[in-house]
Amino acid sequence: MRRAIIIVLDGVGIGELPDANFYHDEGSNTLMNIKKMVPSTMLSNMSALGLGHIDGENLFEKAQTVTGCYGKMAEKSKGKDTTTGHWEIAGITIDEAFPTYPNGFPDEILKPFCEKIGREVLGNCVASGTEIIERLGDEHVKTGKPIVYTSADSVFQIAAHEDVISIDELYKMCAVAREMLTGEHNISRVIARPFTGTTDAYTRTKNRHDFSLEPTGKTLLDYAKEANYDVVAVGKIEDIFAGRGVTKAIHTKDNAEGIAATINCLKEDFSKQQIIFTNLVDFDMLYGHRNNPTGFSDALMYFDAKLPEIIKEMKYDDLLFITADHGCDPTTASTDHSREHVPLLVYGKNIHAGLNLGTRSSFGDLAATIADYLGLLTDVKGESFLGEIVSPIIE
Repeated sequence: MRRAIIIVLDGVGIGELPDANFYHDEGSNTLMNIKKMVPSTMLSNMSALGLGHIDGENLFEKAQTVTGCYGKMAEKSKGKDTTTGHWEIAGITIDEAFPTYPNGFPDEILKPFCEKIGREVLGNCVASGTEIIERLGDEHVKTGKPIVYTSADSVFQIAAHEDVISIDELYKMCAVAREMLTGEHNISRVIARPFTGTTDAYTRTKNRHDFSLEPTGKTLLDYAKEANYDVVAVGKIEDIFAGRGVTKAIHTKDNAEGIAATINCLKEDFSKQQIIFTNLVDFDMLYGHRNNPTGFSDALMYFDAKLPEIIKEMKYDDLLFITADHGCDPTTASTDHSREHVPLLVYGKNIHAGLNLGTRSSFGDLAATIADYLGLLTDVKGESFLGEIVSPIIE
């Protein structure tokens, strides 16, 4: 019985893509720039899998004995959004980037939204989530008007104090926006951003919830579910795929919970072919967008320290894929995602260890490889590298 484990280190890029200049992301390299700014960043367990051998500028330890396969992947889709990256990992490419709103949302979006929720809104601008609640939090508490804002990404974000607008009501507002935002305004994600606190001390809570578009085609997850395989979504994976292709969802509030949930899943007995798909969001949400390289470094080292526990629970026929969905370089002036390659680390007890997989032309290569490994006939967009990494298995 075979099982594939995908762990997405959200925002952990490994160097600008050739078209990074079109996204104003020249010089972005999340992993290497963190290492330069925080030299104490040591990722010995990922380095053992081959992190330090990935092509390009590389400041991490080059392990003498490499126990995994390694490389990096280029994004074929347009954009640098969480949804775009995850969908491509699952085998869908996007030819046209989701719409963004650098000048705020037009009246044709906001007016009907306000009418439907029965409230006016504050903000309607590009802002960081922490900055806008600091700036508009008092007015929101006084008036009860939700704060609507966006970023360089395709997002419609609604922030509200949990004591002013309940979590349930905030989620209903997001559902209203999600239903409206179609056609030319098919924004990738509507995001609930609840917060608590008082003047000068407002803090976002962990009750965030993403309302994503449904995938535009069949993903690896859809094919697996149709084949009666188990597809376990850990973290915000269920939200990113709008529930499609998921047989079990485990929502988590931070990296620690996500890692623990993944380990627990690996410990469980399973009677079907299985995909475990985990997103660890803290890198991006807490540190990348807030330009905090020290916190980002600490989060990377925490994951690295937990990696042996993940590997310890793997069965002989398990394959582990560690990657990312985009960059979110905390050392640049921008507080948004960055258009970067993403790392690719593969581990299994039955692989040809030490193999350099080079630079893959699409995140979809991962989906194609997993489809091959699990025996799924799919139309996912990607080129499988299974034949390069796996020794013959005697059934």
